[in-house]
Amino acid sequence: MADRLGIRTVLVANRGEIAVRIVRACRELGLRAVAVYSDADADALHVRLADDAHRIGPAPARQSYLDIDALLDAAKTAGADAVHPGYGLLSEDAGFAAAVVAAGMAFVGPSPEVIARMGDKVAARAVAVACDVPVPPGTGALDVDDRDGVIASAEEIGWPLVVKASFGGGGRGMRVVQGLDGLDDALAAAGREAAAAFGRSEVHLERYLERPRHVEVQVLGDTHGTVLALGDRDCSVQRRHQKLIEEAPAPDLSPDLRAAITDAALRIARDVGYTGAGTVEFLVADDAHYFLEMNTRLQVEHGVTELVTGVDLVAEQLRIADGRALTLTPGDVTVRGHAIEARIAAEDPALSFRPSPGRIGTLTLPTGPGLRVDTGLESGGSVAAEYDSMFAKVLAHGPDRDTARRRLSAALGELRVDGIATTAPYLRAVLDQDTFTTATHDTGSVEREWDPATLLANANDTTATTAAGAGPGATAGAPSGARSGAMPGHPATNGSGPAAAPGPGASNGAATGADGDIPARRVRIATDRGPVEIEVYGRPIPAGRQAGTSTRRSRTDDDRAAATAGGPGGPPTAPMDATVIAVRVEPGQEIAAGDVVVVLEAMKMEMEIRSEIAGTVRAVPVTPGASVPAGTVLVEVVTR
Repeated sequence: MADRLGIRTVLVANRGEIAVRIVRACRELGLRAVAVYSDADADALHVRLADDAHRIGPAPARQSYLDIDALLDAAKTAGADAVHPGYGLLSEDAGFAAAVVAAGMAFVGPSPEVIARMGDKVAARAVAVACDVPVPPGTGALDVDDRDGVIASAEEIGWPLVVKASFGGGGRGMRVVQGLDGLDDALAAAGREAAAAFGRSEVHLERYLERPRHVEVQVLGDTHGTVLALGDRDCSVQRRHQKLIEEAPAPDLSPDLRAAITDAALRIARDVGYTGAGTVEFLVADDAHYFLEMNTRLQVEHGVTELVTGVDLVAEQLRIADGRALTLTPGDVTVRGHAIEARIAAEDPALSFRPSPGRIGTLTLPTGPGLRVDTGLESGGSVAAEYDSMFAKVLAHGPDRDTARRRLSAALGELRVDGIATTAPYLRAVLDQDTFTTATHDTGSVEREWDPATLLANANDTTATTAAGAGPGATAGAPSGARSGAMPGHPATNGSGPAAAPGPGASNGAATGADGDIPARRVRIATDRGPVEIEVYGRPIPAGRQAGTSTRRSRTDDDRAAATAGGPGGPPTAPMDATVIAVRVEPGQEIAAGDVVVVLEAMKMEMEIRSEIAGTVRAVPVTPGASVPAGTVLVEVVTR
């Protein structure tokens, strides 16, 4: 082939959907792709698709995907001459990049020196200041043991402020603090989360901007000194600083502000000699922009940029790592239309986004014009509790923002994930909110305006009579009982009116259209929010079965039953397999209903476990660091 690269074999040092994405990019370039896997991922899709695969350790990430020696051994055994780190895990670990280079292989990303410099958020702030790019007021790295110094810095910055991990990205290790009372807990929690996600617990403080937008610029740089911007993205739909929905281009930016943000990103990237794909992130408030951080890797949301520019960012990464010069020029980068992405995670929005790992039954992905789905999961696969909860991304492209939004909404209605709870129903509801449709939302809209229980309940109340027509996997009744990615009670229209439940002859989860010749039946379904009546076209739905959804209990159903210990008012228990991070009570202590008693960690997220009952703590049978299975009694309480 004319564009044959010197690189021939690429070790994909990652897992899940991004590993699948890289394997497929390698295949298109004629490269040999080698996967790695932990014991939890032995049967994963990325392993099956790769040309070769090597076990690197047991399920915990520290003993597998974060084990540099194991990854290098696999690369050497496979004869790899390049390593692609994907995103997350070791993708921004300068030590890993340096070890790859020292072993004689190409690292698909920037140099170790640039990763170290921009991965340190304090150092990155200094780069931005040197480039005359505005930054929020903040501190350098903190000595958390110097409490007086920390308090003095906090008072100087002003409240509210945010405690931020000094290393890593993706919103991990961030806590907003409204006043002095919450500072100590925020420092401890941010440090713990940062250490768990990145192996570094250092934190610093920054002024918290009220109601900003999150706007970022995609950059590409080659080893010949060329750095380009490939447009911008808006990632303002966030929960606890974790992105949920992203879009390109960022809507409702004035031409001057868009140009200023792009120019700032290019100044920073050129100043550090950036190579590969990277993202410079900003907070935008009142037509002003402030540097947030630089992610020295491929972003989760890179797909929306690919859809509007036509540039394959993973292929460009591989060519750059091979020493090729960019063939693109600024004039070649044209943004066409609009793209929006929804991150699909194994979390239950109706239960405060509680992690919902487990094995799935049927997975039916939406298809159609302008749609793209990136996933590392197949029917019968598992979402492992040891890793991040995101397992898929659904993307929609259209000639304008509203078309892309409606296409994505319809696609989320067609998505079917049997066996676990997902964020798809909630994200579909968000797409219909007025502040989102008018692009007047901000990074606090989820917590401030878009309460999951309210959004999902409203969706059920307004469309319950067409719930069975919501496409494959639609579920009627309470969201907390839904075990599908489809929006309960929200029909997928696809521009042709409500779709009916799959009938005879329907294949691959395709919905058949309803018409007047098919009789309607009204079915009453009991849910934990009360009875719901739905109208079904065609055959009646057998008891316990809703529009094609699985009848078997999901792991999350079992976890909920265990958590209530036989019913509401039971002792606090672990809702899922987890690790005890902190114990907040001790024997003999009086507690009230709603008090936090234990903090657990699962799927890289911390969960505060609250007591449903008031009383006296009789015993605490768990200790920090302990692994607890679902249903474990965490605190024994004697009621008053």
